[in-house]
Amino acid sequence: MPIFEFRCLECGNIFEKLFIDGQEQVEIKCPRCNSESFDRVISKTNYVMGAGKDGKKPKLTSKSCSPGSSCYTLELPGPGE
Repeated sequence: MPIFEFRCLECGNIFEKLFIDGQEQVEIKCPRCNSESFDRVISKTNYVMGAGKDGKKPKLTSKSCSPGSSCYTLELPGPGE
């Protein structure tokens, strides 16, 4: 049962939605303003990863998404790298 976060494009409110069944039809609206205009937000976690057996570590890169905000990409080492 994943919980997803969304950001309302009308009022900026960040809210969560629990999905119980992957096949269910869900109507998503901002609980503050009832807007149906939103973006999915990637949640922050407190999960810490160390180096794998081969010594490779995850790599976090930052870029500017819009004036005054940053986006991050997490590259995870995997098989064949």
